[in-house]
Amino acid sequence: MPLRVRELLIAAALAGAIAPTALAEPRPADTCGRATFRVIIDVGHTAQAPGATSARGLPEFVFNLNLAERIKQQLLDAGFRRSALLITEGPSRKGLAERIKRANALGADLFLSIHHDSVPDSFLEKWEFEGEEHGFSDRFHGHSIFISQDNSDRAGSLLFARMLGNRLRERGLNYTPHYTERYMGNRQRLLVDAKAGVYRYDELLVLRDTDMPAVLLEAGSIINREEELRMGSAEHQALLGAAVVDAVESFCKARRPRTPTSTASRPGGVSRQATAPAVVVPVRAINQR
Repeated sequence: MPLRVRELLIAAALAGAIAPTALAEPRPADTCGRATFRVIIDVGHTAQAPGATSARGLPEFVFNLNLAERIKQQLLDAGFRRSALLITEGPSRKGLAERIKRANALGADLFLSIHHDSVPDSFLEKWEFEGEEHGFSDRFHGHSIFISQDNSDRAGSLLFARMLGNRLRERGLNYTPHYTERYMGNRQRLLVDAKAGVYRYDELLVLRDTDMPAVLLEAGSIINREEELRMGSAEHQALLGAAVVDAVESFCKARRPRTPTSTASRPGGVSRQATAPAVVVPVRAINQR
């Protein structure tokens, strides 16, 4: 069975809740209304609470912003003119609530949150870079994809997550399997799709409380010294962006654009609480993303 047909057949199954053989054949969609299909590209964390710190001391927020901007531009170039970048400010909890509120107000068809991964502190080693000591861990590498079963459209979330994971795999990018291991403790997650690299994280607020299909992409491990450099390269960002665009196109063909509940930013604009400052201060990663 062709891969994309299979994705549609299993769209309603989440973590084995519905047997694939019991799913009805979905109605095919021949076209994608790109001009009206709205994708929110959420920049994970805020400038004041910038998430993890990379192996060379850079804040995760900078990596998230650069990749999200690249993805937005590639979506615009592909004809998804209503794609919007979501940037918020403030402390972690306040910024998180603001992101969810603004995402729901945009009346979007899909929510994609961009992050970069780290590791528990117990895995960190020390090294010196440019005269300063930093933490690193070269033990893990690769991306990971998360969804919440408690999202209001969990079938849509799973469908897009699988499409995205498969498009990344087609480009030779491998997901990290370490979230399944017991040594991850409270960060251990259930692997929903072992081929596409999709995990369940039901309590993740940006996935649980958004009222549209929602997926979080940890694009790679910035605490891994080699992968940190790769995550910062324009070539790798473009590769990730191409995978996202292909997955969005497939998802758009399978799902009709919904009627927006409100009119927000201009086509291709940036929805933000305030303009992010140029300088950010690294802090420890937060769990709620």
